[in-house]
Amino acid sequence: MKGPAIDIDFGVDSAFFDFVGGSAISDTGPTVTGLLNSYVPVFIIAFIVTILVTPLIRRLAVSGGVVDKPDQQRKLHKFPIAYLGGLAVMIGICAGLVYSYLVVPNVPVEYDLVPLGVLLGMFAICITGFMDDVWHWDPRLKIAGQLVAAAGLAISDVGVKVASGFLVPFFGMDDTVLFEIGGYMFQAGELYYWVGTFLIAVFVIGGCNAANLLDGLDGLLTGTTAIMSIGFLAIAILMAVNETGLNPDEGTLSGARMVVAFALLGGVLGFLPYNFNPAAIFLGDCGSLLIGYMCVVLILMFGDAGQTHLVIAGLIIFSLPIMDTVLAIIRRKLNGLSMSEADNGHIHHMVLRSVGSVKRAVLSLYCITLLFTLSGVALAWIFLAGVVQGRFVYASFVVLFSFISAMAIKTARLKQWESATAPSLSETSDKDGDPASD
Repeated sequence: MKGPAIDIDFGVDSAFFDFVGGSAISDTGPTVTGLLNSYVPVFIIAFIVTILVTPLIRRLAVSGGVVDKPDQQRKLHKFPIAYLGGLAVMIGICAGLVYSYLVVPNVPVEYDLVPLGVLLGMFAICITGFMDDVWHWDPRLKIAGQLVAAAGLAISDVGVKVASGFLVPFFGMDDTVLFEIGGYMFQAGELYYWVGTFLIAVFVIGGCNAANLLDGLDGLLTGTTAIMSIGFLAIAILMAVNETGLNPDEGTLSGARMVVAFALLGGVLGFLPYNFNPAAIFLGDCGSLLIGYMCVVLILMFGDAGQTHLVIAGLIIFSLPIMDTVLAIIRRKLNGLSMSEADNGHIHHMVLRSVGSVKRAVLSLYCITLLFTLSGVALAWIFLAGVVQGRFVYASFVVLFSFISAMAIKTARLKQWESATAPSLSETSDKDGDPASD
């Protein structure tokens, strides 16, 4: 799946394309302005399709009774809001991807198209979320759908090499023989493949559910994803302009990374006007799971040649959903609650209680996401520029997420102690204030 699928002559002089940066290739290789101009139609198409389709999907959801009713505890909206916004985002993203298949811009022939396994996973995730929005599926069925999506990525070799970046220092190159049984030589490359396949499943399940947990306020997940998508796109472009010695027979995912990032950015920005507070339509599980999946696809694509340090940079961009999930797991574990049991202790709930307004809470979390995104892009840039080695990126990751985990444990413990002491304090207050008890 390499190279242009259709060669279209628009009858425009090549000098004009050089003037506007239409070609992604210069004498020295791909350029930033060239790549942006070549792939930006993917963004435009995804954006326009989403912004046009969303009102139609909203009308469909309302007529079908697929709405979310407020409860004034976790669901703070004032009237029932339509679900199924994820279908609009899905349609917009697919429109951008279809354009990339049919009208490939003037880019290096080594640039592969988006692997078909990514599309398979998108449909599996979207159908899973749709079924849950309409019929409230059992959580085990949702996990099954996410595993189907992970299998699609593994079939297309998206992410299977991520593990090699971690394991090569310990087990050697792919052809290193680890052990021999009955004449069969088990090589390190096989270990890397199976560990990488396992990591794909972990990333997909973790990323989808992390995005789902974060989707708790109007426009929160949509807006933070737009910011993260810009960061993912920046890393994809940095990787493209720093690639050298490409082999046309092997290909590279440089083009696919930019297509997915632009399509995701266009989809969420096209949906954001309808989803920002006060929201007229929600993403639903269909949308939140899809967004988590697309973010995971981009993060895994950064490691298509074993560049695990760039996968780490992508995870840093995705820090807010990860941080919220870690906090939720620890909080529910310490309080003896089920992992699937909803509560109002998420980060967005805590920020909302602090600032007192949904808009202010969402904008505050946008700023936090922007800081994480700038950190991830900066780490990727200083590594690709040769300023630091990969171990610096690993160290940054360990420090950041150890800090997040420690804060999550502290917060959970504080809430546990508060809930444990509240009854005894209340009883003491009642006795001291009741004249009949003297």
